[in-house]
Amino acid sequence: MKYLPTIPSLAAATLVSLAAWSPHAMAGHTNILLEAELDGREEVSATGDKKPGDRNGRGNAYVFGIDGDPITLCYLINDLKNVDELELAPGNGRAAHIHRGVRGENGPVVANMAWPQDGQAADCLTEGEAGKFNGQSGIVQEILTNPSQFYINVHNSLYPAGAIRGQLTDSAGHKNGKDKKK
Repeated sequence: MKYLPTIPSLAAATLVSLAAWSPHAMAGHTNILLEAELDGREEVSATGDKKPGDRNGRGNAYVFGIDGDPITLCYLINDLKNVDELELAPGNGRAAHIHRGVRGENGPVVANMAWPQDGQAADCLTEGEAGKFNGQSGIVQEILTNPSQFYINVHNSLYPAGAIRGQLTDSAGHKNGKDKKK
């Protein structure tokens, strides 16, 4: 009687042989991971308001590059709490962005992000893709190599200038040597 291997046993044997043949097949990622703690108290008034953001609003954001792709940036906004209108669709002032600007200063939008409906949003943005990076070439690498020069904020109709904000930082907690402070 001739032995015929099953599909699962063939698949397992193939994975084992690939792992042995190519030690990098299971290697970790080399992409940079940035994070921001979003907080309404971090918002900066453009008009002199004493309370520019939602003082009780909080959340997290993560931004990362893609291995081998210098023009794509992915993000996750999650755990939003005490931010009004999260159950509503985007529009009418509801938006999220990456802005150029150091902590304590407002700056222009450099990337349009999805509105975090129900407290979360995630997507990948590629330079040249309509409506994502406002036509700025090289911005992905600039964000990844100089995170403290950029911040994320989430806007709603109650706080059109920004309900919560967080400065991007290297998630490892160290400077990468290219990060400039103002």
